[in-house]
Amino acid sequence: MEIKAAERLNQFPVYLFDKLDADKAAVQARGVDVISLGQGDPDEGTPPDIVEELARTARDSKNHHYPSFKGLPEYLQTIAVFYKNFFNVSLEPGPEILSLIGSKSGVGRLPLAVVNPGEAILCPDPCYPAYIPGMILAGAQIDYMPLLEKNGFLPDLTKIPETTARKAKLMILNYPNNPTSAVATVDFLKEVVEFAKKYEIIVAYDAPYNMMLYGNEKPISFLQIPGAKDVGVEFHSMSKLFNMTGWRCAFVSGNRHVISALSTMISNTDMGIFRPIQYAAIKALKNGTTFIDKMNALYLERRNVIVNGLRELGWKVEPPKGTFFVWLPVPESGKESIPFALELLQKTGVLITPGRGFGEYGEGYLRIALTVSAERLREVVQRIKAAGYVYK
Repeated sequence: MEIKAAERLNQFPVYLFDKLDADKAAVQARGVDVISLGQGDPDEGTPPDIVEELARTARDSKNHHYPSFKGLPEYLQTIAVFYKNFFNVSLEPGPEILSLIGSKSGVGRLPLAVVNPGEAILCPDPCYPAYIPGMILAGAQIDYMPLLEKNGFLPDLTKIPETTARKAKLMILNYPNNPTSAVATVDFLKEVVEFAKKYEIIVAYDAPYNMMLYGNEKPISFLQIPGAKDVGVEFHSMSKLFNMTGWRCAFVSGNRHVISALSTMISNTDMGIFRPIQYAAIKALKNGTTFIDKMNALYLERRNVIVNGLRELGWKVEPPKGTFFVWLPVPESGKESIPFALELLQKTGVLITPGRGFGEYGEGYLRIALTVSAERLREVVQRIKAAGYVYK
């Protein structure tokens, strides 16, 4: 008996990181010490006190039962306090906050919860590839908003055709941005709120990096913009801020009608977060910014190592203001990102992500993740130099 997958799966793009893992494995099979700057997965561990809180609460058998998909009341209340303390945003636990098993699952399911077949979604390009499958499953029309360097990698809302805007039901935004590392301004977010109100568009603001900033940049929540809660929600995650990517612990906050719709979707398709993980997340959120500040300082050091090192080789690269990514042009004029990245991997054992994997407008760029030590990044620069990728 031949079993075939559903035809709808053929519409999914090849998941970028599966392809990168395969390329990496092929080079490692030759005995090469690959330095992977591909996936954005922190190399440092979760703080010990957070791990201990998980272990402590996991010993209590009452925490071994099915968890509520909405989230523990204590977890939701802690999130509300977090938003009030850091962004002066008032949220009502329950109606305006929902726990998620990773923000990816929430952003991915949102189109199924709020978009009807044939309605349009405004999606940035380039973007995090995991946004796309949920849009396809929802039967939505995807209208891409180019993120161009000349606009600071912010979408130009004035370039969206009137007919497209009126058909749109949902807009996806992500700042600080993956992959471009761009940071949104308050003025831009005010424009977004006005645009969304004018055309009655729901805004889904994906913000897992919004406290991962350098220099004088200050954290901004979409929900702190006047009127934002009337039009949208913000997704947040424990993954990047507290090095908890494998824990799958996140939340979404904002407009209660959007939260209600997503809650209905999740309650019928998923479960809640394991209670001890929620207790560990409460511990993390109550700890303040000490650990976040420590990690930002570490990523800043790494950023400077790779940016300065590549600049010395003649690469054109600007230091990012946020995230732990560096977004830079392919150094060889006219060369596409995928062939260049594959060639670099084969010749140097350095894995970087081709921008084309994030969309059409990612072509011509590369993304470097600052998820190895400064020492390894210095080795990256030396390998690239030794292989002759020098442009001065």
